[in-house]
Amino acid sequence: MTTMDLRVGNKYRIGRKIGSGSFGDIYLERLETVTNALSKGTNIISGEEIAIKLESVKAKHPQLEYEARVYKSLAGGVGIPFVRWFGTECDYNAMVLDLLGPSLEDLFNFCNRKFSLKTVLLLADQLISRIEYIHAKSFIHRDIKPDNFLMGIGKRGNQVNVIDFGLAKKYRDPKTHFHIPYRENKNLTGTARYASINTHLGVEQSRRDDMESLGYVMLYFCRGALPWQGLKAATKKQKYDRIMEKKMTTPTEVLCRGFPNEFAIYLNYTRSLRFDDKPDYSYLRKIFRDLFVREGFQYDYVFDWTVYKYQKNAQAIAQAQGQNNGDEEEKRGTARATGGQTGGISKDRRGPVNPRAEGTGM
Repeated sequence: MTTMDLRVGNKYRIGRKIGSGSFGDIYLERLETVTNALSKGTNIISGEEIAIKLESVKAKHPQLEYEARVYKSLAGGVGIPFVRWFGTECDYNAMVLDLLGPSLEDLFNFCNRKFSLKTVLLLADQLISRIEYIHAKSFIHRDIKPDNFLMGIGKRGNQVNVIDFGLAKKYRDPKTHFHIPYRENKNLTGTARYASINTHLGVEQSRRDDMESLGYVMLYFCRGALPWQGLKAATKKQKYDRIMEKKMTTPTEVLCRGFPNEFAIYLNYTRSLRFDDKPDYSYLRKIFRDLFVREGFQYDYVFDWTVYKYQKNAQAIAQAQGQNNGDEEEKRGTARATGGQTGGISKDRRGPVNPRAEGTGM
């Protein structure tokens, strides 16, 4: 059986692919043949749209059941999708969760790969809070990147949500809060572009690494790209080594040049944390909130993509109106050239033309 025939939990129908994660892809409304897929689906009883993540039961390193357990541990937190169902259907492990909107990477591309300072600061406040909540539940994410933060839909369209916990790990015992031991010679886990320097050096990850990665994400949004992007190498290891070298040799003041000092303060702070230190999330939020106020911005949740979408819609409407007006003028010109006759019927019989009604649709 292919996913074309698959129904999940006797309740959900799978559709087209909408994204990929560390160990699975996500799918949407009409079925396609897939392996390890995240899709948009539909509750065949209520008609509600949801997201379905699939993973082949033959996967070498199955992770979906573990990820579902992490979601369950985090359930109830702001910006944490709710898992509605997990189980096995035919050749797939399947997880059904809330449907969300576009990722920050999608929106970054939509906005021509540059966010304004206001948008970065609006995001920073929520991003720090999401990571703080995950840490409070004794997990570290270990793959902080724009693709793993999705905006909500509908009434929660301004809410940042965090996804893809396939690489998440407990950094302490939930009951005793006893921290995992410091280790070295670890393979790089996560995405090299946003990985912390200690992660590159093979050090066991902890809370500080999620926070440092977030610093790179924010600078990526401000700058449009990071200095270690696009480096070429013969092997993945050599590429990772080149990224690490560039990351370590790029001074913070150079990385943050042209942007408020708060970004350098943030990065220097996260890099100064010891392995088992608890980051001061409130302090980090405050430096960006103070900057937000100092810049005179309003907490109106008007992001760049909100403005950009409005401008594009207005432009499209104006173009459509221009086309309509042009078509109407052409019709009038044709009517004058034929003495006002169209198909033997005088246009005067229609009564006076209302240009507002015909030209603008108003």
